[in-house]
Amino acid sequence: MVTSWEVPIGAAIAFAAGAIGTGWAQSRIGAAGAGTIAEKPETAGIIIVLEAIPETLVILGFVVASMIILMIQ
Repeated sequence: MVTSWEVPIGAAIAFAAGAIGTGWAQSRIGAAGAGTIAEKPETAGIIIVLEAIPETLVILGFVVASMIILMIQ
């Protein structure tokens, strides 16, 4: 089955939006986390967890993009 150009573009937008949002969030969290760890080294574990949480947005974008591609075929 041949799909039109809208399907891959929609999947790319679903994945790209999550990736861009995650990059923006991690840049803010990383900068603030570096300052926090410099002042209070005992907060390193919490900052690592806070840095990893936005990664779920990329995973969600990948799942949505995969569902868009697979449901159409």
